Amino acid sequence: MKYFAILIVSVLSSFLYAEYSIEVSISEQRLYVIANNSIVRSYPISSSAYGEGQTENSLKTPLGDHEIKKKIGTDVPKYQFFVSREHISQEVDIIEKEIDSPDDFITTRIMWLAGKNEGFNSGGNVDSFKRFIYIHGTHEEGLIGKKASHGCIRMLNQDVLELFRIIPTKTAVNIYL
Repeated sequence: MKYFAILIVSVLSSFLYAEYSIEVSISEQRLYVIANNSIVRSYPISSSAYGEGQTENSLKTPLGDHEIKKKIGTDVPKYQFFVSREHISQEVDIIEKEIDSPDDFITTRIMWLAGKNEGFNSGGNVDSFKRFIYIHGTHEEGLIGKKASHGCIRMLNQDVLELFRIIPTKTAVNIYL
């Protein structure tokens, strides 16, 4: 029994103190949380309706190595939104059908990405941070699993809440085809 208790404590502590990374698969429209070389969470996402690319004003999802530079919205209630990263204390209507509305609300939480590869997704006109590329909640939950965003990685609001809680800043994020 003593060895079993030690084993349980060891497993739990390694999980609690695991160093996480995130893999975003564009082809699968999924975000994977990795700890200790294993997938510990998997979420459906929505990347850009305009495809993949690095250039500013392209509305495309950038590829390559990133990190979470800033986390915004710690105490914001679920389904409330942001304008220019400022919390607006108002709930949005969640669209659960496959409807692409004229709005592109950023809801619930923001994890702001910074590119790690100078000249590819960092610096100049390819800088993911200056392009305001986020992992965030959306009001268009019916489009999750399909390419529908304007460059960011959209998630279901419940999923982005969970991810925000477990992932620290500086977590590595790799976005690939």
